[in-house]
Amino acid sequence: MSAADRQPLALRDIVLIVVLGVVFGFLYWVFVQAWNALAIAMGPAGDLAQHVLAGSWLLVAPVAVAITRRPGSGVIAEILAAIVEVVFLGSPVGPLLLISALLQGVGSELPFALTRYRRFTWGTFLLSGALGAGLVFFWSALRFGWFGQDILLLRLGVQVLSGIVLGGLLAKVLVDALARTGVLDNFALGADRRPGDAGDRGADAAPVRRVR
Repeated sequence: MSAADRQPLALRDIVLIVVLGVVFGFLYWVFVQAWNALAIAMGPAGDLAQHVLAGSWLLVAPVAVAITRRPGSGVIAEILAAIVEVVFLGSPVGPLLLISALLQGVGSELPFALTRYRRFTWGTFLLSGALGAGLVFFWSALRFGWFGQDILLLRLGVQVLSGIVLGGLLAKVLVDALARTGVLDNFALGADRRPGDAGDRGADAAPVRRVR
């Protein structure tokens, strides 16, 4: 089943994206608390703690895309998670968090879009984390006045590395673990793993194109 063969978001996909957005919205709030604790533990270098954990706020986009294989699912999931943070958890960032979520979602989903949602390899997830972290970095740099700082490239490097590990590769691990349980068999990911589909050749392979 190729991306071109797929219909727009089905009801079950919408429900899943909403559930992911809510769950990760609460998880993102937990990561914020971890950020505060890490900043204290890092002492004088505590300002870099946000970059160390930046990838954790990218997780929901590649997870949503990998499960539904539908355009826009990652962006929607990231924005929903941000709405949960702002509306229900009182994020101090406020509505500006929605802009960050949009950039994170676009950056994270772009590598999958470039493959027409056909390839979900380790490399694609790696690029997802790198682009998601990198794109939102420049928005954050503008907001917080990082441009012109001597450590600008250090900030960027740490954030992109975090995006690769926590936002890309960890997402791949989570998706593969969920797929093995069978709970996703009713979604596009499950369909691509059935006999005769890409699943028989490995979860990373491109789906077989079918004639309807």
